[in-house]
Amino acid sequence: MTVPSTTPTVEPPEAKGVRSGQRTDPKSFVVRGVAILSQLVIPLGIAAFTILDDGRVAEALMFGVPAVVAIIGINFALAYLAWSRLTYTVGEQDIRVESGILSRTARSVPYERIQDVSLEQKLVPRLFGLVEVKFETGSGGGEDLSLTYLSADEGERLRRVIRARRAGHTLSGDDRPQAERDARVESEELSEPLFTMGPRRLAIFGTFEFSLAVLAILIGLTQQFEFLLPFDLWDLDAWETRITGQSAYLSSLGFGAQVIGGVIATISLVIVGLATGIVRTFLREWEFLLERTSRGFRRRRGLLTKTDVVMPVHRVQGLKIGTGLVRRLFGWHNLRFVSLAQDSGASNHVVAPFAKMAEIAPIVEQAGFHLPTEGAQWHRASEKYRFDSALGDSLWFLGAAIPVLIFAPSALFALIPLTLAVIAAVANLLAWRFHRHALDDTQILATKGLLAPRSQLSRRLKLHSVEISRGPIAKLRGYATVHLGLAGGQFSIPGVPIDRALELRDAVMETISATDFSQLEKA
Repeated sequence: MTVPSTTPTVEPPEAKGVRSGQRTDPKSFVVRGVAILSQLVIPLGIAAFTILDDGRVAEALMFGVPAVVAIIGINFALAYLAWSRLTYTVGEQDIRVESGILSRTARSVPYERIQDVSLEQKLVPRLFGLVEVKFETGSGGGEDLSLTYLSADEGERLRRVIRARRAGHTLSGDDRPQAERDARVESEELSEPLFTMGPRRLAIFGTFEFSLAVLAILIGLTQQFEFLLPFDLWDLDAWETRITGQSAYLSSLGFGAQVIGGVIATISLVIVGLATGIVRTFLREWEFLLERTSRGFRRRRGLLTKTDVVMPVHRVQGLKIGTGLVRRLFGWHNLRFVSLAQDSGASNHVVAPFAKMAEIAPIVEQAGFHLPTEGAQWHRASEKYRFDSALGDSLWFLGAAIPVLIFAPSALFALIPLTLAVIAAVANLLAWRFHRHALDDTQILATKGLLAPRSQLSRRLKLHSVEISRGPIAKLRGYATVHLGLAGGQFSIPGVPIDRALELRDAVMETISATDFSQLEKA
């Protein structure tokens, strides 16, 4: 007779979904080495140029080549040591990362603090099929956790595991592969494209992104490394001699030729600016795709650096809709999400960077918001606030006129700050018409901006607090600034009449007090 054993079976950590002491992809140290090596290209190039310019080619080959090889070898050796000493553990309650060669650093982030998991592929890692996995905690600063680098499949698998842990699910060793396949199929079946941009849209977008950044960078480089050139870069007469073969030739052509030359130079700058804007737009927004999946909003974009970000719907706290001075005339706007996850960049939560309002409306609806209707009851800022703002901005320029009158060789120079004071006052008076807010049963909306209007809205149940602040002048004049507690962002409405500010506070607080915030993530 066989007696069944009463000794409990101990499951290995892998069977519980715990995978301890894992290393990133072995190719990671190669990518790190290449990245560090790229920082040495300019110094090595300058050294090589200086040596070759002195004619010491033999010495350069004898001593320079071994030195460069040694530097490259040390660089990759350090990258390998850093890779071998970096491990991560996907535990039951948190993810832990340990790193460091001489001094060890260990960091543990609980799953409930992880707001989002995104994948990013820069050019060099992409060539090796690797991705950077970023865990956004919403903590601000540079404290967000990341793993560099994992294979694309492992990065996607890790993202699903972390989200399952975040939702309170556990994947056993036998069920994990099937669960991941089911999640992948579910995500693909329920995906719904909401917004995309093709090459034609990107080209139009790029023309509005006019930039002279490339020209500024080239000018900066020439100023830094001018000493390497065999001639004076800023000697106009010398350039004229090189181009025409005779000195002062351009000056002899007359005023008309100089005007034509100025027009050609201006057109060249415009072409450079347009080309720079288009190229930057294509690099950043290539294959832009926003989808609505079972897990939230998924945004993918990028040519050289590809990013894949998923934003759960319940973490979208508010919306921002903006436009520009010129693009407004053609009906183009951009839409951003205010999310609980920490924004790592100016455009991390941009979900429609260049769209018509008809394209933005479905995205807004999918996020659980709605655009203002024609019957919305708009309230403008206080007229006293309008006057005080116009006067305050004008006083700065009026104050600048005093030293100009005292020290300038002519009193006519004072017309410049006086004119600016008038422009500031008129701009404030006109902008007041567009400085307004509205409150309905579910959300609050505020707009501002004269030439490039911007709107911000949030659901009332997403707000955490309401604060009414007044300075000495505002208290005397009877208006206030309403600060709305919005997680992941800021939402303020200045210049609100005090009676209206109290009405806003009472309405929002009524919604907040009636809301069970423990249920918000399930909403």
